Amino acid sequence: MIATEKTIRIAGIANDSIVDGPGLRMTIFLQGCRRHCEGCHNRESWPLEGGEEYRAETLLALALKNPLLAGVTFSGGEPLLRARPLLPLAAGLRERGLDLVIFTGYVFEDILADGDKDVLALLGLASVLVDGPFVLAEKSLMLSFRGSKNQRVLDLAESLAEGRSVPTKNRVWCHET
Repeated sequence: MIATEKTIRIAGIANDSIVDGPGLRMTIFLQGCRRHCEGCHNRESWPLEGGEEYRAETLLALALKNPLLAGVTFSGGEPLLRARPLLPLAAGLRERGLDLVIFTGYVFEDILADGDKDVLALLGLASVLVDGPFVLAEKSLMLSFRGSKNQRVLDLAESLAEGRSVPTKNRVWCHET
């Protein structure tokens, strides 16, 4: 996983999303992904050098402009490739009481095994991790906040404390219609 930029490469921003986690959210789509999942709905985010560069302070100020936000979601591309430059933003969100959700194509067990300190620090500042690659054969429009049945919704505080994946107990996340 790479994390060397002083700015954050962003593919796009949705200022008022209701599909990337509970409540009204600002979703930041990070630029760069090496997974290239078949059926990915953010293919334009794949090139590592694409997108636009933002400073963490700019993104934090943008989030704080909307008093109705329940939180912020980091989506992709692959957010964990930008862990180091995302740390100040994640810390600022947490300090101001905004919930942080991270979507990743990696699975939690592999993230732990990799042991990247910046990635683990970033996860420590978030409340929920939606892990696993998008799998077209597992695609379901009946799932809340995720695209395929293999993807898990994990409680990060418990998962990190126990050193294993722990599903969230929040029913809002796990609803299937």
